[in-house]
Amino acid sequence: MRIFIVFVLMLCLQSCISVKDMVYLQKTDNSIVNPVNQINDKAYRLQSNDILMINIKAVNPELVAIFQQNDGSSGVATQSEQGVYFNGFPVDQQGNIRIPIVGNVNVIGLTLDEARLKIEKELLDKYFTERANIFVTVKLAGLRITVNGEVGSPGTVVLFQEKANILEALANAGDIATTGDRKNVIVMRQYPTGMELHTIDLTDINALQSPYFYLQPNDYIYVKPLPQKSWGTGKTGIESLTSIFTVLTLLTTVFILARN
Repeated sequence: MRIFIVFVLMLCLQSCISVKDMVYLQKTDNSIVNPVNQINDKAYRLQSNDILMINIKAVNPELVAIFQQNDGSSGVATQSEQGVYFNGFPVDQQGNIRIPIVGNVNVIGLTLDEARLKIEKELLDKYFTERANIFVTVKLAGLRITVNGEVGSPGTVVLFQEKANILEALANAGDIATTGDRKNVIVMRQYPTGMELHTIDLTDINALQSPYFYLQPNDYIYVKPLPQKSWGTGKTGIESLTSIFTVLTLLTTVFILARN
């Protein structure tokens, strides 16, 4: 009897999910001292399939009407996925965007600020004069992120902000489920040479230093299930114990029926 009790307790401890596997950004002996000052947040460089929202203003509004991205009455398009798709300036496979009158402008590999300066120069060279006093803003048309796996609401979301980290994306997807592996979250990222897979441990505060903590457009996040999910023994000790007793009850019933 004692052996059976010990076996049940050991099985419960192994099958339930510990707090250490569920808490984000935990400090350890090897943790960084001051993570706030060392966050890896490099400026994003534009790639093919990005969509830009470009807004051009001038002293005379009639001069910029042709560049408006919607009905011409305003330089601000509707902030929705449909508005982004139809009103934005997509970066093609050659790294170009097409702007009225100016034509193709190559922006591949540029930061948003560098792209703004280049577009402004092209406009001044080919259409405007210095007296027009143009004001150009260039933004990414939202961060399109896909989250899949052990999360509350898998799917694709567009975050309308300058930058976002992986925790924000997971929060928008309903957070990682109890049975999700927070220690080996996969980030699939697009590069000029193709897609690459990376992993990040979100239970470790050192994740703040990871180049994958801050997201880039078209990142794909996948949260793998913990082994406990496939075992089917429950997420907590009580659930595991309940599952074990259910199985034992079933086995006992089958044994009694077989004897009769």
